[in-house]
Amino acid sequence: MGPPVLEQPSNSSESAATRPQPTKRFGGGEESSAPADHRVGIYEQDKLAQYAPPPPHPSGVRGNPGPVGLLAFGMTTLMLMFIETGWTATSDGPFKPTVIAYAMFYGGLAQFIAGILELIKGSTFAGTAFMSYGAFWMGWFMLEYFLTIDPILSNSLTGKTLWLALWGVLTSGFFVVTLRKNFGLMYVFSSLAITFFMLAGGVYSHNTTKAAGYVGFSCGSAAIYTALALLYQDELGITLPFISPVNFI
Repeated sequence: MGPPVLEQPSNSSESAATRPQPTKRFGGGEESSAPADHRVGIYEQDKLAQYAPPPPHPSGVRGNPGPVGLLAFGMTTLMLMFIETGWTATSDGPFKPTVIAYAMFYGGLAQFIAGILELIKGSTFAGTAFMSYGAFWMGWFMLEYFLTIDPILSNSLTGKTLWLALWGVLTSGFFVVTLRKNFGLMYVFSSLAITFFMLAGGVYSHNTTKAAGYVGFSCGSAAIYTALALLYQDELGITLPFISPVNFI
């Protein structure tokens, strides 16, 4: 066996005075012997955690703008269809100014704002549709206003036909998205597309315009029903027919 290994004396620089010694804490117990800089780091992390900003809130839109947009669209559509079906005296009768006024503020402005809120909430389809038809009603209001100034503009039959047909094409594109929504929206957009195409043909045929008025009336009624069904579902927990989610594509 070799000589016993003697324990080497510690370096003079590591005297007992320089070693971290546990110290008594006020009130009893011992403080940690960890280096001071480490304890300061933990303290700073605790301070940062204490003053850290709260987690981000969810979207600023707390309610559901959908019923507002659907009601604005449906109610204004019904008012216009009262004229197209011939239920009022004439298309230029005393009821038309009422439709024009509501087209600007309810069908137009209110629906446009509902579309903005839908986009903020994260619903791309609803926001796009509401803003599009809100702008349509505000544009219709301006068109009727210009016609009162210069009635000769109403003689542009080809332009009016193409204008209505173009909205029919756009609405058909929206209808494809509703195949993953519910039956209520499917009927609203399908009947609206048919209404636009029939109104385009009605530029040259009064009977076609009258028929389009009845289809449009059913479209507006379906929009109001869907809006109320969504409202009852959100506020009362009642699920009415035709608003359950579907998935056809």
